[in-house]
Amino acid sequence: MMMGYFYIFSTILFTVYGQLILKWRIEKYGSLPEELKDKIIFLFQLLLDPLILSGFLSAFVASIFWMAAMTKFNISYAYPFMSLSFVLVFLLSVVMFGEPVTPQKVIGLGLIVLGIIVTSQSI
Repeated sequence: MMMGYFYIFSTILFTVYGQLILKWRIEKYGSLPEELKDKIIFLFQLLLDPLILSGFLSAFVASIFWMAAMTKFNISYAYPFMSLSFVLVFLLSVVMFGEPVTPQKVIGLGLIVLGIIVTSQSI
């Protein structure tokens, strides 16, 4: 069972890495241009960025870990743990990008964690 949790938490870590690296790199490039031609060029530039590619690779690796996790747990038990990615992305986005912390976000994250605790009792 411990390997199952390792697979779940690896899925979460690779998912979080992918989201944060995409945000960080896209932020460096700026906003999506208005013109269609400029949008296409902009998106191709993003796709050629090695760190953005690492974010896509990270999503692929997360999928592999998720498949492994599915061999150990029912999806109804394992999937709520994926909500921890929301918590980690929120916390790291505050630190890395200076995103605001609001009472609504804190309450929402608290409810997510409470939901994970409640559903984890079902094994």
